[in-house]
Amino acid sequence: MLTATYTLVALSVEQASVRVSLQSFQQYVRANLMQQNSITLGQLEYACETLNRLYQACHWRKIEMYLIPAIRQATERADQLLDELSRLNQAALAVIRAMQERIGGLHEGAEEQVSQICASIETFCSALLQRLEKEEKELFAIARSVICGEAWFAIANQFLLHDAKVVEARRSRSAAPIALPAAGAERQLSPRLALLPLPPLDMAEPSDLAAAPRAADALAPAPLGLALADPLARQHGRS
Repeated sequence: MLTATYTLVALSVEQASVRVSLQSFQQYVRANLMQQNSITLGQLEYACETLNRLYQACHWRKIEMYLIPAIRQATERADQLLDELSRLNQAALAVIRAMQERIGGLHEGAEEQVSQICASIETFCSALLQRLEKEEKELFAIARSVICGEAWFAIANQFLLHDAKVVEARRSRSAAPIALPAAGAERQLSPRLALLPLPPLDMAEPSDLAAAPRAADALAPAPLGLALADPLARQHGRS
């Protein structure tokens, strides 16, 4: 059971990282955006991009790629809980889709109602935070009871391979020359195009899972407390 304990501790660390990012964005929105009378198009685009990063970081966690497929193979007892987790995911995804539609209907210089946007962001963060809590309180307990020792060893080995790929991806990026963006590039990288449909992980191809560590490393949000303030302020000043 030491392998199971190690695996669940590693997952808990990953959970904590995502939770901190979600809560940091919540706090930023409450302390800053809620104090404004309106939200500019630039601020809305940045908020949508941040939600997208948070969603992707949550999606490409080890629990999604390795633990949940192992639970599905071991038992049907978790099906109802997994359905609940999926519904929370869909609720968060629906918020991003709705905000993308808002952006599509706005023009430069237009402003949006603060209360509606902040309520949507709150819904997004609450859904994913609730998912994290259910995973830790309910899914981990099921995993302990239904996954056998050999399966835990296999999962732990997948974790090691995953981490090795993340390290290699970081080295490759640090060694690559930095390309400066062309003028106006930030306007071309609209969050409307950033969110790609993701297949259920138990149906994903092996090549998708192999690419996941790199995607997770690239999309995992940094601590959001200070990082969000400057871009939003810059966007607001530009408008």
